[in-house]
Amino acid sequence: MNILAVLRVIGVLLLWTSLAMVPSVILSIGEGDLGGWLIAAGVTAVAGLVLWFGTPRHINIDRRTGLVVVGLGWLALVTVGSLPFMLTGVAPHVVGAFFESVSGFTTTGATIFPVVEDLPHSILLWRSISHWLGGMGIIVLGVAILPFIGVGGAQLFHAEAPGISTDRLTPRIASTARLLWGVYAGLTGALFLIYLALGMPAFDAVNHALSALATGGFSTRTSSFAAYSPSIQWVTTLFMLIAGTNFALHYRMLTGRGRAWFGDAEWRVYAGVAVLASLFCFVALIASKDVGSGLHTDLRDAFFNVTAIVSTTGFTTADFAAWPVVCQVLLIGLMFMGAMGGSTGGGFKVVRVVVLAKHTLGEFKRVLHPQAVIVTRLGRTPVRPDILLKVVGLFALYIGTHGVGTLLLAALGHDFITSASAAIAAMSSIGPGLGAVGPAGNYGGLGTVEQAVLSVLMLLGRLEFYTLLILFIPETWRLARRRSRPKQLHA
Repeated sequence: MNILAVLRVIGVLLLWTSLAMVPSVILSIGEGDLGGWLIAAGVTAVAGLVLWFGTPRHINIDRRTGLVVVGLGWLALVTVGSLPFMLTGVAPHVVGAFFESVSGFTTTGATIFPVVEDLPHSILLWRSISHWLGGMGIIVLGVAILPFIGVGGAQLFHAEAPGISTDRLTPRIASTARLLWGVYAGLTGALFLIYLALGMPAFDAVNHALSALATGGFSTRTSSFAAYSPSIQWVTTLFMLIAGTNFALHYRMLTGRGRAWFGDAEWRVYAGVAVLASLFCFVALIASKDVGSGLHTDLRDAFFNVTAIVSTTGFTTADFAAWPVVCQVLLIGLMFMGAMGGSTGGGFKVVRVVVLAKHTLGEFKRVLHPQAVIVTRLGRTPVRPDILLKVVGLFALYIGTHGVGTLLLAALGHDFITSASAAIAAMSSIGPGLGAVGPAGNYGGLGTVEQAVLSVLMLLGRLEFYTLLILFIPETWRLARRRSRPKQLHA
């Protein structure tokens, strides 16, 4: 454990965060909130500079240090990210400001504000920027530039990247991180231009492009995408599906490997589930005379809202909490599954669901043929036994944490539907749930304790549990001290 390495990298991340606040600082000049923004950006920058200049220039990061950097780094980012909400006075209390910041950086998109049009443009833009930074992962962004400041970033990349493995596009992790961020930025810019061409106002186009590619869900409109034209909704549906896809596949597609998507077993399941679930909800909507509102509208709403859930973006065009119950049950299942590994989406990840399903089917075969050697495969690739154990372990942790979260919310006086859906929506970075936190509601009506519980669930889900939980295991720090003593005596 190298605590100086931890502090130095966190300092870099804080400096990047303060730089990301500059556009909102500029917007705040004409809104009367300049003082609050200057303090927020200044405190973040000063903290980053102190950590930067107070640590050695050349440092190494091992696996343990990498996990601690990512865990503490995220806690530092969401903390300074809450400063604008507090210092501009838009948040009713500190917990609400922290909740909104966590929701932004984890790309959950759950909000405490009932009418977002009442928020200053500087705050709206900061919410979207926090989405964009957290989507691909500001730690991964840090990995892209760490070699220039004398820090190795391989352990950070593996600690934050979601999924059961990390795809290297080049032999060097830093180059891979830069390529992924390049694809991410390019797709964001493309969606922004498309929005402009379709008539969306420039400010809305910037915010929604940042939010959509991050699978975030924060909008500049309380009614989300119900405020925009059908053509904008269809384009957003496509880009949400793209954002929930492994970005390594996008890079391969853009570099001439045209079957990268279709040749990937996880993508075929992801896209197939999105299409089939959308068609299922479409049929259910047109069969329900109380809910259906026309073939084209039902088809568009089904594809948009199902894709928003599958990709964990959380945009809405309709109140799916009012859809037939069978659709609501299906959406809860999709919230659990989530998007692809290596994407900006959340959830348990499609690849893990596929591996878990194939492993379970393999167990049935082992019951019938005890002596047979049955290998779980993803496509044509065998899944290593250690990977299988990790998937099963994370599944147990995911289910158990959701159960505890649901119990806590229910104990605080909320009904089962609200409690269960809010817990899974927070853990899977969805945003809207069902019941009181459905698309027609918000999280502002919850108490501070509930918001604190959901903030923890959002962080656990985004960091896939272990990276955050390891900070609270005494052994992590005890072993670190033991290892550091010989070096100090030798010096």
